[in-house]
Amino acid sequence: MNPTTVPVAKKIPHQLEKHGDIRVDPYYWMNERENPEVVNYLNSENDYYNSLTAHTKQFQEDLFTEMRARIKEDDESVPYKKNGYWYITRYEKGKEYPIYSRKKESLDAEEEIMFDANEMAEGHDFFNIGGIAISPDNKLAAFGVDTVSRRQYYIQIKNLETGEIYSDKIANTTGGAVWANDNKTLFYTKKDPVTLRSDKILKHKLATSEDQDQEVFHEKDETFGTYVYKSKSKKYIIIGSYSTLTSEFQTLLADEPDGELKMFSPRERGVEYGIAHYGDSFFVHTNKDGATNFKMMKVGEDQTSSDNWKEFIPHRKDVLLEDLDIFKDYYVLSERENGLNTIKVVRWDGSDSYYLPFENETYTASVGRNPDFDSEILRYSYNSMATPSSVIDFNMRTKAKDIKKEQEVLGGTFDKDNYIEKRIWATARDGVKVPMSMVYHKETQLSPETPILQYAYGSYGYTIDPYFSTIRLSLLDRGFVYIIAHIRGGQYLGRQWYEDGKLLKKKNTFTDFVDCSQYLIDEGYTSPIHLYAMGGSAGGLLMGAVINMAPELYNGIIASVPFVDVVTTMLDDSIPLTTGEYDEWGNPNEKEYYDYMLSYSPYDQVTAQDYPNMLVTTGFHDSQVQYFEPAKWVARLRELKTNDKQLYFDINMDAGHGGASGRFEALKEVAKEYAFLLDLEGKID
Repeated sequence: MNPTTVPVAKKIPHQLEKHGDIRVDPYYWMNERENPEVVNYLNSENDYYNSLTAHTKQFQEDLFTEMRARIKEDDESVPYKKNGYWYITRYEKGKEYPIYSRKKESLDAEEEIMFDANEMAEGHDFFNIGGIAISPDNKLAAFGVDTVSRRQYYIQIKNLETGEIYSDKIANTTGGAVWANDNKTLFYTKKDPVTLRSDKILKHKLATSEDQDQEVFHEKDETFGTYVYKSKSKKYIIIGSYSTLTSEFQTLLADEPDGELKMFSPRERGVEYGIAHYGDSFFVHTNKDGATNFKMMKVGEDQTSSDNWKEFIPHRKDVLLEDLDIFKDYYVLSERENGLNTIKVVRWDGSDSYYLPFENETYTASVGRNPDFDSEILRYSYNSMATPSSVIDFNMRTKAKDIKKEQEVLGGTFDKDNYIEKRIWATARDGVKVPMSMVYHKETQLSPETPILQYAYGSYGYTIDPYFSTIRLSLLDRGFVYIIAHIRGGQYLGRQWYEDGKLLKKKNTFTDFVDCSQYLIDEGYTSPIHLYAMGGSAGGLLMGAVINMAPELYNGIIASVPFVDVVTTMLDDSIPLTTGEYDEWGNPNEKEYYDYMLSYSPYDQVTAQDYPNMLVTTGFHDSQVQYFEPAKWVARLRELKTNDKQLYFDINMDAGHGGASGRFEALKEVAKEYAFLLDLEGKID
C-alpha cells in the first residue's frame, strides 16, 4: 500500500443487540489483537501518518531538543527522611531512567544506590520500576517491575546490604507491597489476569514460592477494587476496598501479620471514607450523612463502626475537605475553596491554627511527602502556570519557610514575568459559571487571530489544577495561549461539581467545554480557525463528544488514548476496568443508562459532517483504553467525514496508556502533538 493513500479498513458487519436495540459495528473485528490483519491495518495508519507529516520531522526533532534543553538532566529530588535514612531519586545526564539511593542519618553520609533503573531497563522497549518498599529494619526492599506497559508488575525482593535479589518473584500485581513489622512478611495486591481488576490481597513469607502465598482478602464484588497500605503510625496494616462511590477498610496489627482482619466499618452504598491513625483514635474523612464536601470524624480504636463516629470538623457547603495529614503535635488540612487549594495547620492542643498564605489568582499548592510523624516540618509544593514548582519545608511552630528546591528552567531565556496568567469565567448554557485558567506570553495579543489550545479532562472527580510546564513554553513562546477548562465532572469547585458531571448528567462535561470554547470566540480571544482542543483517556472521550456536537468551533483536535466506544466497552465486563466504572458512567445493562450513553458515545454518534483536523494517538498495549477503541473510531471517521481535513492516527506499538517509559522519550510524543498544532498554524520553523 502506498503510504500516502488514505487507509481504508475493511468492514465486517457485527450485530450488537441490547434492550431490543440493534447496532451494527463494521469494525468490531479490530478487537482481535493477535489477528495479523489488525496489525497490518495499524501499521498502515502509522505509515500514512509518518508520510503525511514527513515535512515536520525535522521540526519535531528541533522541538524535542528545545524541550529537553530546558530540563535539568542531572537532577535529583529533595531528600526525605524515613526511619533513619534520607531517600533520594536522581537522574544522570544522558540517561532516561531514575536512580534510587539513600544515605544513612546524614546527607553527608556515603550514598547507597538501591536501584539503577537505567541498568535494569537494558534490553526492554518499555520499563517501569515502582512501589519500592523498605523493610522496617532497613535491610530489604520490595519493588515492582513492568516491562510491557499493561500495569501488571512482578514483585521481587532485594537485600540492600549484599545487593542480592532473592529468588522470590510474584507475578501480576500492582507493584506495591507492604511490610509487616517482622521484616519477613509482605502484603501485596493481585490483579485479575483478564480484567486487570485489583481483586485480592495476598501474604508472602520471605524465601517461599508464590504458590505458597496465602490469600488474606478477596474482593468479590466486580465493581470494587482493593489495595493495602500501612498507617503512618506504623501500627496498622490497612486493606481498603473502593468503588467510585463507596469505600470500606479492614485493619490488621502490623506486629501480628498472621492475626485476624478487623472490619473498620462495613461498606454502605454511596458512603466514602478514608482513615488515619493517631494515638488511640482514628480520624475518618467521609461524605456520610450528606456531607457532599466531606467532613472529618473521630473514633476510638476499639469501636470503629460508623455509629461510633464523632464529628471533628463539620461539613461546609463552600469548602471541599480533601485530606488530613497527621504529625505528633499538629494536623494539616488540605482544602479547596472557590477552586483554589488551601493548607491549614492546627496544633492538637488548640493553641494555634492558621492558613498558609498564597497570593496568586490561580495556582496549585499541595502537601508533599511527610513520612516523619515526629517532625514539626511540613513539606509542601507550590507552582502556577507561570511559576516553576517549588518544594518548601515549613516549620509549623516558628512559621519559618525554607525553599528546598526551585524547579530550574535551563537555557537562560525563561523569566516568569514574561508570562501572564489569569482566571476567566464562561457562562454555560444552563447559567452555571465555568472557570478557566489561562497563560500566555506577554507579547501575545489576544484577538481573533490568536491560537489557543484548550485542554480539559472532566471525569472521576479528578481535578486538573493550573500547573507549570517547561514543555508548554514551546507553545507559549510561539504565540499560543494555553487554557485549562475546569469543567463539571472534575472537582475543581467542590464535590457537587463532580456530581453534576457524571452518570445521567455526563453531558454537562461536554457542553461546558463547548460553552467555554464559544466564550473564547465570542469575547474575541480567538476564532474557530485558530482554536484547538486536547484531551486524553476520558478527556479523549470529551474530545470525541465535542467534535460530534460542535465540530465547527475547532481547527484541530488532539485525542490521546481516547475512550470513545463507550456503550460497547461498558457492556463487556471482560475488558479491563469496566465493572468498576458503572458508578461513573452508569451500567448500560439498565436501559436508562444504555440510552443516555448511546446518545453521546463518540463512536456511535459519528455522522456524515465536516470534522476538524485531528491527531489521534494510542498504545497497542494500553490496559486502560484498549487500542481498538480509537482504531475503530478513526476508521468510522474516515468513512463518514465529509471534508478533506487531516485525520492522523499514531499508534505506539511498544507502549501502553502512559506512552513511552523513558524520561525524555515521552517528549518525542509531545513534539509530535505540538508539531501538529504549529503546522496547522503555519508556524513550523
